[in-house]
Amino acid sequence: MTAGNDEPPILDQAEIDALLADAADGGKGGGLERIVSAGLVAYERLPMLEIVFDRLVRAMSGSLRNFTSDNVDVSLEGMVSLRFGDYLGGVPQPAMLAVFKVEEWDNYGLLVADSALIYSVVDVLLGGRRGTAAMRIEGRSYTSIERALVERLVAVVLEDLSEAFQPVSPVRFRFERLETNPRFAAISRASNACVLSRFRVDMEDRGGKIELLLPYATLEPVRETLLQQFMGEKLGRDSIWETHLAEELRLTDLTLDVVLDEQTMPLSSVLSLRRGDRITLGATPETPVKLRCNDVALFEGDLGRRKDRLAVRITRELREAAEA
Repeated sequence: MTAGNDEPPILDQAEIDALLADAADGGKGGGLERIVSAGLVAYERLPMLEIVFDRLVRAMSGSLRNFTSDNVDVSLEGMVSLRFGDYLGGVPQPAMLAVFKVEEWDNYGLLVADSALIYSVVDVLLGGRRGTAAMRIEGRSYTSIERALVERLVAVVLEDLSEAFQPVSPVRFRFERLETNPRFAAISRASNACVLSRFRVDMEDRGGKIELLLPYATLEPVRETLLQQFMGEKLGRDSIWETHLAEELRLTDLTLDVVLDEQTMPLSSVLSLRRGDRITLGATPETPVKLRCNDVALFEGDLGRRKDRLAVRITRELREAAEA
């Protein structure tokens, strides 16, 4: 429908849907979906995470070789940002979800091992032959032996994760429980943003994936550090300018006021003052005076005379007394 010439056009439902549709996605997602997704924080805003996970890859490659006594190759497949509910609803089954707590940050994270990695680790640790694919029996729950072996694997990975975060912040990732049902592994609200890292673990012709999910609320205590582009960045601080500013501040001129005495008078007495009236000060020649800069009392001293000028000899620093 179209209104008159003086009124803005009125769109019908079909035209509204066409405006909200995203032509660039080829019909896969609409404009509303892009608006909702735009609220997520991209992991690129925390560039130090890539350095941390690169350290984790190197640490895991060595520790998993010792853990399995096999040739293990670990690689980082990618990092994405998504909502916690979207990830939890798409966890492939069967899988094991390890819930761990970050004690220093007082929050939680999630470590997920897929079935391929679980069967491969169990097969290797129990003496399976090399060159044969791990045997899978679909449709059954994991045994207590398999759960115990996966807990040992998770403990090794969390130890490496703690080591990888050491340059950023001393922290310990403590394993809490192992779940097979995603509903029981809820550590955050479904709408909360998280960063997901996928690692590929290859053991010759066997292997699988490990997924590490960290809510942004968990990373909030070290967010300032993770914003750095490289380790040791000072986020805009320049030591040369700091030194120059300190030197110039020492050359700044300040006005010091010598206060002989202070009195509190009612407003009516102040308003009744006229020319010729006198205000009697309680100070004597022996009374110490205060030196102030604006309203800050800095020193206390004795009033005297030097040649033909009034002078003050500083006897005490009031700032140190106030701090003490």
